[in-house]
Amino acid sequence: MSQTNTASNGTPSSQDSITEVKPLIEVRNLKKHFPIRRGVLQRQVGAVQAVDGVSFNIIKGETLGLVGESGCGKSTTGRTILQLLSPTDGDVYLNGHSLTEMGRSELRKQRRRMQMIFQDPYSSLNPRMTVGNIIGEPLLIHNIGNAASRRERVQELLKLVGLNPYFINRYPHEFSGGQRQRIGVARALATNPSFIVADEPISALDVSIQAQVVNLLDDLKSELELTYLFIAHDLSMVRYISDRVAVMYLGRIVELSERDEVYDHPLHPYTQALLSAIPIPDPFKEEKRQRIILEGDVPSPANPPTGCRFHPRCGYATDVCRVEDPEFRNLGTENKPHMAACHHAEKFV
Repeated sequence: MSQTNTASNGTPSSQDSITEVKPLIEVRNLKKHFPIRRGVLQRQVGAVQAVDGVSFNIIKGETLGLVGESGCGKSTTGRTILQLLSPTDGDVYLNGHSLTEMGRSELRKQRRRMQMIFQDPYSSLNPRMTVGNIIGEPLLIHNIGNAASRRERVQELLKLVGLNPYFINRYPHEFSGGQRQRIGVARALATNPSFIVADEPISALDVSIQAQVVNLLDDLKSELELTYLFIAHDLSMVRYISDRVAVMYLGRIVELSERDEVYDHPLHPYTQALLSAIPIPDPFKEEKRQRIILEGDVPSPANPPTGCRFHPRCGYATDVCRVEDPEFRNLGTENKPHMAACHHAEKFV
């Protein structure tokens, strides 16, 4: 069953009395399938269902953490939301305006308001361009200011992310990994966006540097009133920075709720397995707790299982799980939604 109804967004609907805030980002039944072609004529013989019916809202000023195993579709979701990849189906709304229905010129104007921080600071910065040109490129593309004002803006951004503004004429190879990622953050901030997709921005960095970059993102969020989709597989870091957390498995959202609700009372067996892998800095608690070891490998998104996609690896699977796709439903309250796509989620409430 596709996750298209209002309740499946994980945030209260407009009819609820508890909120009148319209989401900054609305994702409705988003799908991104990559065709599989074979033969001399390159006929399509199948499709990789990288993202398959994803729906959620992001309220202005919040951080939504998106977690899951490698290959589950997290990065593809982020890129498709920003229209870096054209969706196969579904809609994405920015402040109520459909990005999927916009023409190229109109979408180009909207790109000033949404940016991306890429995963690898070593490959996402052009080694032939100076730091000033890298950060100033969005200003040039969108025809913002003149040469003098752009230079001033670049120096301001370097200072904002904790770098020396006089580094403007240096090249990326002269910086460490953490400094390069700060340059990537500065580039994303150049056009004063309201929404940023942070695609695993710390996974390529040393552990000692990761906390610095996450703290920088958190400070910038408060200072500039930013809204984040924070994609990561480090669950402890996601808990630190996120307001709500969405758990993704094989192209679908399987659980979505407030951060502490997901971490303290997980309702989906996959979420429980992920959380059981987080190290506990207490040897006595670590020794007593029970790890949930998932059997088998992640199924291929080109040929996903019938029914619940998690059932081949789930210890709670029954016959209904093998044939019927679980509804993405609210098992929390109206004021505090806790969405889960599991036939047996009531066992864990």
